[in-house]
Amino acid sequence: MPDIRLHDIIAALGGELHGDGNTLIQVLASLESAGPEAMSFVSHPKYRQGLVSSQAACVIVPPDLKDIAIARGACIVSESPYLYFARLTQLWRKALDAQRDALMPRGGVHPSAVVDVSAQVHPSAQIGPLCVVERGARIGARTQLRSRVTVGEDCTIGQRCLLHSGVVIGADGFGFALDADRWEKIEQLGAVSIGDDVEIGANTCIDRGALRDTVIEDGVKLDNLIQVGHNVRIGRNTAIAGCAGIAGSAVIGPQCTIGGGAIVLGHLEIAAHVHISAGTLVSKSISKPGHYTGIFPLDENANWERNAASLKQLHRLRERIKQLESELKK
Repeated sequence: MPDIRLHDIIAALGGELHGDGNTLIQVLASLESAGPEAMSFVSHPKYRQGLVSSQAACVIVPPDLKDIAIARGACIVSESPYLYFARLTQLWRKALDAQRDALMPRGGVHPSAVVDVSAQVHPSAQIGPLCVVERGARIGARTQLRSRVTVGEDCTIGQRCLLHSGVVIGADGFGFALDADRWEKIEQLGAVSIGDDVEIGANTCIDRGALRDTVIEDGVKLDNLIQVGHNVRIGRNTAIAGCAGIAGSAVIGPQCTIGGGAIVLGHLEIAAHVHISAGTLVSKSISKPGHYTGIFPLDENANWERNAASLKQLHRLRERIKQLESELKK
């Protein structure tokens, strides 16, 4: 593991240090598990007691916990401890990679990967074990494909992307036309275009477009086990949590968040800065920024069935109420 001194962290990330800058940090840890060689963080006053009792060598804290943190020991004060900790993990990863590369330099393409001769892979890209990069695909600078990633024909991945194990880019979109009692395949003639600084979680699938490309814009973050249908467009810096499903031709604006298990139906448009709660079914377009939720509450099954039965009567009850209101006005 890398060893980083506090003054080096401050030099790289800024912040207000209280304590000995020569203190050596050997590990990043939670407040509860941190020992005297560890760095941790706290971002909310409700964790005040955990801060007081933590054995961490140094803790990143917000300004309102500064005095308590100083009384405990070394600390770094930041307006946004969680963001500071995120950047610290990036610094830690670079140090860890440099340490490992010094012992075992990484090659560009793993010997077990299969890369078509017509594919374009930037020399600084890293293609992991058992990956497949098909004909005409393009992989940008400093992009990493972890093990068993598949990049289909003519698909493009930008710079500094990270695709985790099992990702499939450019499988055929789900397109069929009904011919009497059988399905006729619609050939998927588009590709997938992925921008820069995109991260895609394990076993997520992004289908190629039918006629035009499926597009994932710069800075998008996708969790594990997400299905993105053909011709979808996801705007820059949007983040989508695990097990979400985006049906074909949906357009999601920039700076959105979509919770785990949410479903967006096809051909809908979602505006910028829209936040969808976990488990929500998005069945119509959303034109205004905001936080949207559509979840039927959990209950005991017998109660849930009674409530579901009542919901079926709502339209009829509404019409009866309107009729009664009309009669009262006469």
